[in-house]
Amino acid sequence: METKGGEALPEIVTESVIPRWRVLWTHSNCEQLVCDQLAAKGFDLFLPSVEAWSRRGGVRRLSRVPLFGGYLFLRHAMDKASYLEVYKARGLVRILGERWNQLAVVPDSEIEAIQRFLGSGLPILPYPYLREGQRVRITRGPLAD
Repeated sequence: METKGGEALPEIVTESVIPRWRVLWTHSNCEQLVCDQLAAKGFDLFLPSVEAWSRRGGVRRLSRVPLFGGYLFLRHAMDKASYLEVYKARGLVRILGERWNQLAVVPDSEIEAIQRFLGSGLPILPYPYLREGQRVRITRGPLAD
């Protein structure tokens, strides 16, 4: 969209034309279901997953599980029509944010950091001495500054 003389576009218009990463909250164990439905409609999705041991029927096996249970990421220039199309996905609870034009945005750098870490092949283990919200500095490895 062009303007005359450099005037600013309304916030809602600029928001809808820029593809940004959004967070989709799904029902329990429905991450892959939602991902498959929206991918079939042509949406750009990222469902970070890791291998974890599980036990079914007394048999222990290695399977892929979501890194963030109940959540996946969608990159799309969100307008009202695409918002409604995403909302039709079976298994979706909601798109995080207040309204269709005020959705929560995840910075590209955060998604890239998750992708780098998953691509490194390093094991994902929780750090035992961190509190929620505590700031950390990563000095070595794929996520280092």
